Amino acid sequence: MMVNCCGLLTDRKEPVPLKSIEVQLEVKDHVATVVSTLNYENKEDKPLEAVFVFPLPGDAAVCHFSAQIGQTHIVAEVKDRRQAREEYDDALSSGQQAFLLEESDQSPDIFSLSVGSLPPGESASIRLEYVTELAVQADDGLRFCLPAVLNPRYQPQGSEGPSVQVTSVPASLVPYSLSFSARVSSPRPISKVESNCSLEPLQFLNTDQTQATVKLAAGHKFDRDVELLIYYKDAHQPTAVVEAGQASAKPGSLMGDPVVMVSLYPEFPEDVMSSLASCGEFVFLMDRSGSMGCPMNNSTPQETRISSARDTLLLLLKSLPMGCYFNIYSFGSQFEHIFPTSVEYSEKTMEEALKKVEKMEADLVGTEILLPLKHIYSQPCIPKQPRQLFIFTDGEVGNTKEVTDLVKMNAGTHRCFSFGIGEGACSALINGMAKEGGGHAQFITGTDRMQPKVMQSLRFALQPAVEDISVSWDLPKGVSSTILSPPITAMFQGQRSLIYAQLTGQTSDATDGSATVKYSLEGHPSQNQLHFNLKPAEDTGLTIHRLAAHTVIRSLESEQRTHRGEQNEEVKKKVVELSVQSGVSSSFTAFIAVNKDDGKAVQGPVVWRNIPTPFCGSE
Repeated sequence: MMVNCCGLLTDRKEPVPLKSIEVQLEVKDHVATVVSTLNYENKEDKPLEAVFVFPLPGDAAVCHFSAQIGQTHIVAEVKDRRQAREEYDDALSSGQQAFLLEESDQSPDIFSLSVGSLPPGESASIRLEYVTELAVQADDGLRFCLPAVLNPRYQPQGSEGPSVQVTSVPASLVPYSLSFSARVSSPRPISKVESNCSLEPLQFLNTDQTQATVKLAAGHKFDRDVELLIYYKDAHQPTAVVEAGQASAKPGSLMGDPVVMVSLYPEFPEDVMSSLASCGEFVFLMDRSGSMGCPMNNSTPQETRISSARDTLLLLLKSLPMGCYFNIYSFGSQFEHIFPTSVEYSEKTMEEALKKVEKMEADLVGTEILLPLKHIYSQPCIPKQPRQLFIFTDGEVGNTKEVTDLVKMNAGTHRCFSFGIGEGACSALINGMAKEGGGHAQFITGTDRMQPKVMQSLRFALQPAVEDISVSWDLPKGVSSTILSPPITAMFQGQRSLIYAQLTGQTSDATDGSATVKYSLEGHPSQNQLHFNLKPAEDTGLTIHRLAAHTVIRSLESEQRTHRGEQNEEVKKKVVELSVQSGVSSSFTAFIAVNKDDGKAVQGPVVWRNIPTPFCGSE
């Protein structure tokens, strides 16, 4: 029988109220502001509640959420999560329209957007804004990723809390459209912008080529992550940007005082760098769960994640220095290892390992990553062979926070280098493990840029650990600084280190200050100093304050998970206060907007609709 359906439909032939998504990206040097507009329309004859679970970059600071219904514009407020949910439910039960945006409990890169009581024939536009820092790649490009693909996350056995409920459809069946445009500006000329998607030609806005716009070519299907790589003409330079506080905020508070963002690119003494270590214990951990058998991306379905992870590992194995030690673990629902304990790297042991790696398949079912990690951490380290842990995974786990907390607990003895394999890899997990483990994260989404990324991570792993890192400030009389970033635990040659600090107090005449990072490398004391002007930049809005607030919120959340009882509640209270004050989301707060202008209650029972997201796989 033929069924005539009109409008957008899910894979279950239910109408989809989400029609289109428009994304505007603004990049200033290495900071990105993203504004997404989601357009909903109810073409059914009943009121709808639409729920859309979608990915965002794991380190995004969500800072604005608003809704436009007809002539009415409602700006959401950040409130305690329980209170926000209650207000949302109360609004729906009394026939009012309400909108709720909240972060997933398990992973900070998944958000849920609820659009409630959309009457028949009504349209609504939801505006969502976030800011994020762009990571520097092995070839000096800055990487921005607009995640579209949300792969199902594996919930480990015995883990607490509900798993994230995601409605996924094969990417080719995604029933809404995407338009994407970007504006890039920098003090330095822009040399090129590249993407995994087809772009229209780069349009320069001025003669010195420091401003440009670019957009996706017509006909783009929202079936893959949009990855943008931005290249500037000169190498990355240390910078400091001071941003004025919010006029309406209390002086002395994070939002009321100026905040400085210092970006350092450490240059280590050449004599130290020329003698890179040829020692070390390299432990490789390979994800062999069922999802690793899926395609890397939707444009090359024949290339699987496991084959890409194998190629990455094989390249690393062939590049290790003679005389180091190594072992290879692989995991799914259980884990295996090639050698009982780490062995010395030689022609013989390398050949034996290569043969076994070449046969590895995605045949170990689930993604129980905690089990092998706990086992590796329990193994005694080899004296004078610093342990480097390399993890290859598509990140489809539901216990991200548990994993990153375990990596953090063992960071004193294990540096962690992570590789996110394939589109939709969980950025919160991949970046979180590297950040907490004092290592570096890479995302492998295709074969073209794999080799420089792999060799960069190996180079960083062979670099001796930077120790005794401290930051000092030289500021005019009457001005003091409070560092907002967590202590820097790892530094790599040429890789950006970011420091956020709150500047308190006034100065009448002196306008210059400096930040100095001191550290020890192989017993050699060294330092990098940056002088900067205290005059606030004029065009940053509150971007830097929001990134700084987000940094503090994430540090406090991590601290809260290690506490119990009263101390736990104190830290949670601090997170909620800062989240509400800064307007930046957290795991304990949510954005809530209720349309109180319209006197008419929405009539009739509300029908629930789940908006599907694409996953990377075959139909």
